[in-house]
Amino acid sequence: MAHWPCAPWPCGALALGALAAGRVGPRRAGAGEAGPWRTAGGALGLTSEAVLKLVLPKGSLERATLELFEAADLAVSRSSEVDYRASVRDHRISEVRILRPQEIPHYVAGGLFDLGITGRDWVEETGAQVVSLGELTYSKATQQPIRIVLAVAASSPWESVKELPDGVKVSTEYPRLTERFLSANGVKGDVVLSYGATEAKVPEIADAVVELTETGRALRAAGLRVMDTVLVSYTELVANPAAYADPEKRKAMEDINTLLQGALTARGRVLVKLNVAGQDLDRVISLLPAMRSPTVSELFGGGSYAVETVVPKDSINKLIPELKDAGASDIVELPISKIVP
Repeated sequence: MAHWPCAPWPCGALALGALAAGRVGPRRAGAGEAGPWRTAGGALGLTSEAVLKLVLPKGSLERATLELFEAADLAVSRSSEVDYRASVRDHRISEVRILRPQEIPHYVAGGLFDLGITGRDWVEETGAQVVSLGELTYSKATQQPIRIVLAVAASSPWESVKELPDGVKVSTEYPRLTERFLSANGVKGDVVLSYGATEAKVPEIADAVVELTETGRALRAAGLRVMDTVLVSYTELVANPAAYADPEKRKAMEDINTLLQGALTARGRVLVKLNVAGQDLDRVISLLPAMRSPTVSELFGGGSYAVETVVPKDSINKLIPELKDAGASDIVELPISKIVP
């Protein structure tokens, strides 16, 4: 029976403290763990230093992140939904942890992990020195960024941050970010750390809050009015600077990023293929909202063409009848897993 060979660090059994202290040693991967491997000369062998330690966000971003990894053919496996240890069956990833996004910038900057997913809000809040490989355009419920906003009671007389008086009490889960924002606007506020339910603290406990929002619905329901935007935050793929400086690890990171970005680009799009006679070609082409120019190939025998292109899925039910009316035939709609420019 074949065994997974191990990397110089554990595949998923030791605590973060042991990792940080260097109290690690080789071991065999247990059942269900995707131990690091690669094919070299037709045989399984130990990986190079390019194998990555990955940390993913738990909580509000968890479900959307796991769905993205599955769409990118990097499905995350774990024993249960509450397990903090996981694996990805890919030779570039040696181990996976699922931790709070607030902590991830610090852990990645400190070298406990090579690569992680968190929000720009937590990178800015912690001041962690990480390398951003780029934005991943998704959040908890949408593909839009979240906003960190300053909000006050709907009846408040203040219209902008610059109108806030010194000593104003602001409740937030982002104390450092808030203090910097107030200071930049000439306000000396009393910033109080919130451990949740922040929007419920105005007006009895705080004069204002700095809170994240996607749609603003929860803030409005709490009787609050958004006064200013502190930060627009996307989910980001971030790397440890030392790991990123290693050419092999950087290549592995860029590969992972390419797969994730390809899966995101493919969301909401489908591939359409059709046949059309030469005299109807221009009319059919004019209907296609292509990402780029459609691919057109002449069919055997001449006089007819095969056309294919990528279009938004939300327009497909309107588009297909229009294409048929314009002379297209043999119309096929196909799902897309990834689009890599």
